Amino acid sequence: MTSIAPMWLWFVFVAFVLAALFVDFVVLKKQGAHEVGVKEALNWSLIWVGLSFVFNALFWWAVKNETGSSAIANEKSLEFLTGYLIEKSLAVDNIFVFLLIFTYFAVPPAFQKRVLMIGIIGAIVLRTIMILVGGWLLAQFHWILYIFGAFLILTGVKMWWAAGKESDLEDNPALKLLRKILPVSKEYDGEKFWTVENGKKIATPLLMVVALVGLTDVIFAVDSIPAIFAITKDPFIVLTSNVFAILGLRAMFFLLQAAASRFHLLNYGLAVILVFIGTKMMIIDIYKIPVAVSLGVVLGILAITMVWSSKTAPNT
Repeated sequence: MTSIAPMWLWFVFVAFVLAALFVDFVVLKKQGAHEVGVKEALNWSLIWVGLSFVFNALFWWAVKNETGSSAIANEKSLEFLTGYLIEKSLAVDNIFVFLLIFTYFAVPPAFQKRVLMIGIIGAIVLRTIMILVGGWLLAQFHWILYIFGAFLILTGVKMWWAAGKESDLEDNPALKLLRKILPVSKEYDGEKFWTVENGKKIATPLLMVVALVGLTDVIFAVDSIPAIFAITKDPFIVLTSNVFAILGLRAMFFLLQAAASRFHLLNYGLAVILVFIGTKMMIIDIYKIPVAVSLGVVLGILAITMVWSSKTAPNT
């Protein structure tokens, strides 16, 4: 797998992510367990989005210096932006499932922040592995693109069919499996993952929640990672756009948690986006849809769905 990004930019990216996680952990530790308000979530969301744009500007400058071409730099920067937007959009579906998990387990608002932070670290590690493996497979077997495309179309149709229907976590196979493996206490013990009952060390519901959040992200990564490969096959762009979308996931969760009812139709839009991206992959050898067109389609679908949701929101 080859990338247009110079090697020094890979190191900058790793250092950037480690620094961001360190700052986030330090802030988390100083604040302690507390309920995240809309204002705090909005501020952190703006910070993460801003940092993503700063990194994209640095990426543009690096490509410009490496190739001596502004046109190539513009194209690659646009690929990052489109990939970032797609991953950010598909992360909304993760968030709705996280909301379901937190509600089902009655996770105290003060503990949700830590659960999401651990989930983000796990997601970064697992997605990095999946992206590297996926990139290698695409480099070796071009026809896998068609499998990815067909999978995304089927996933989009399934998502459209399931949109608006009540989800039942009780029937979740991952939850059933975890309950068979781990004995779980009935009560939380602060932010601890393990507690002692009747002289035995057993898991708390918080550990169950963290495990389910991690499993959920792996499942959704199977959808989102092929989607970004429809935009670019450059492993650097695929990885960085994914990671930057994930870094802002915690803040976006608390932001959408407060406005979930206003975006009740968003899953329909996400379903259409998946079908569009899957179709783009299926016809790539016949006609390659320009990145700018893909970006415009994704933005347009999101805008229409959000406006539609706002006008038909139950509380309006």
